Amino acid sequence: MGEAMLWGAAAAAPLLVGAVLAMLRKWPPRLLGIVLGFGAGALMASIAFELWEEGLDLAGPIPLVVGVAAGALAYYVGDRLVERTASKGSGGPLAVGALLDGIPEQLVLGIGLASGEGVSVALVIAIVVSNLPESIGSAADLLDGGMKRSRVLWLWAGVALVCAIATIAGFALADAVGPEFRAGASGFAAGALLVMLVDSMVPDAQSKAKESTGLATVLGFALAAGLSLAS
Repeated sequence: MGEAMLWGAAAAAPLLVGAVLAMLRKWPPRLLGIVLGFGAGALMASIAFELWEEGLDLAGPIPLVVGVAAGALAYYVGDRLVERTASKGSGGPLAVGALLDGIPEQLVLGIGLASGEGVSVALVIAIVVSNLPESIGSAADLLDGGMKRSRVLWLWAGVALVCAIATIAGFALADAVGPEFRAGASGFAAGALLVMLVDSMVPDAQSKAKESTGLATVLGFALAAGLSLAS
């Protein structure tokens, strides 16, 4: 259980660190767009080389596809609810995406730890590469939208805490769930991320970084894919 707590905190910490970094300086829109584009590329690699591949290996396509559909629908509904209180580009959708991605992803991490699979350092680095830009971008947009610093900090602290707890929950549930559940959880995270990328993160990056977005996205994808393959 101690190991699950440690790795859960390590994987979730970048979400809070990113929010703190957004508070320490004013991020120029172009630089923020590049950071978001880089993070989007890293998340694409995570979907392709971590979530999708692992889901297929665990239980085949059916639980994975069901999870993808559920994750996509959950993000869509969550995003619509956020839009009622926050404008598009305010950072809220990215926070929803981080939560809906982080919970199942770290749930799977905890299950893997309990199963004796261990954790690759490369995998943890890949999670940092994707989570850090996501939280920087969201926190910066929330601050620009007028949200108080304390509220932004508490928001991302809450997201990080829930994600870390998911690792512990996965560790505790390992004996009660099978590969179909793990495949479905991976699919859920992938589905939520895909909708978030298309609806929020990539358009936000494009509006800020313009022609630099594509290059930043490819670089983020290449780094995260390399780390995933190395693990």
